[in-house]
Amino acid sequence: MHRLLSLDALRGVAVIFMMEQHLGVWLWEPEHPGRSAISQAPGYMAINGLGGLAAPLFITLAGIGCSLLVAAKLVPRPSAPELAPRPSAPELAPRPSAPELAPRPSAPELASRPSAPELASRPSAPERSVDITLVRRGLALLGFGYLLNYLTPSWFSAGSWFVLHMMGFAIATAPLWRRLPTPALLAAEALLFTASVAVQSWLATPRLLDNQRMRDLDLPGGALRLALAEGQFPILPWLALFLVGLAIGRWLLTDQHHRVGALCRACLLAGITLVALDFAATRTPALEFLLRDPWWRLVRVRTSFFPAGPGIVLLLQAGVLLMLTVALRIERSRELDPRGWLVCLGRGSLSLLLLHVVLFREISRPLGAWQAFDRYTSLAIIVAWIALCLLLCRAWQRIGYRYGSEWLLRRLGG
Repeated sequence: MHRLLSLDALRGVAVIFMMEQHLGVWLWEPEHPGRSAISQAPGYMAINGLGGLAAPLFITLAGIGCSLLVAAKLVPRPSAPELAPRPSAPELAPRPSAPELAPRPSAPELASRPSAPELASRPSAPERSVDITLVRRGLALLGFGYLLNYLTPSWFSAGSWFVLHMMGFAIATAPLWRRLPTPALLAAEALLFTASVAVQSWLATPRLLDNQRMRDLDLPGGALRLALAEGQFPILPWLALFLVGLAIGRWLLTDQHHRVGALCRACLLAGITLVALDFAATRTPALEFLLRDPWWRLVRVRTSFFPAGPGIVLLLQAGVLLMLTVALRIERSRELDPRGWLVCLGRGSLSLLLLHVVLFREISRPLGAWQAFDRYTSLAIIVAWIALCLLLCRAWQRIGYRYGSEWLLRRLGG
């Protein structure tokens, strides 16, 4: 299967969403600290809110990419003898006579051979190879996440769990998930949502997690607590989007693109249902139990997903699947250019993630650029930075994106 450039373009969109959201907060100094940012600059914050789609999009694309990688590595290729021309009749070797035939194996020899179930349970060399590749790439990406922790002490602690950590964990454990049937991958989303509600209730996770809480290693469980439930993008519930991505990758391989749109509608309906229940709980006595723990964690929908609940994740997932449906439809209608602006930006997504965080979150502070501008200047800087990234990635494409984080990830991951 050829490379789906629509997926690279979507990574480019995710990069733009990610950078404009981060820079919008890191550059702008609100004029009236006593008022909410939304009331001061509703248009600015609406644009900033698009950044909420970035991480869900990255995680879903990581799952799709794993399915495509597995398929590419397991496609049988004809061996050299199969490619050779069939010999003509004179070249055929004579059929051996009866005395030349090998004797039938004896009973002990037959008993020593592995049975059919034993052969079936033993993974083939290509299967083991692809599993090793997934584990290595996942661990390498996890390493980039911890490198970002080290480079950005103003944001992360040593045990913080960000989107890079989430994707690295998911890819490293993909050998476990990729063998599940597609219906099981989809059903796992509901199980992970249920588990996230239960674990958050058990940990007494607050209704809103601030950055200090999401980097705190002194709480019981330390880094494991952050990774599982209370980091920026913990395993519960965000692993669900990766598993759905695995299923979508299989649909793309079998040309079942219409299923992506159907899943989008299902997620949107489920998310709206939870919004309606959240709204009705304060107005309907029969639903007042939804205001109590753990039920409020199930139905509550907030624009902030720290911590993430099923409602907001489903709505964000619906947005991601809608974007994916549109991108796939565009690629099916016309051939995309590998030098397209969004495609090039997507191919450099990991490098740009690391670069913009270190530059605008850490280096900006000693330079006096941290939250030092009004909204209009901040917006101008954001537009200029994105334009610069587009130009640099377009030029980078000419040398195959060599020596960047993605290049290094492939070298480390195989």
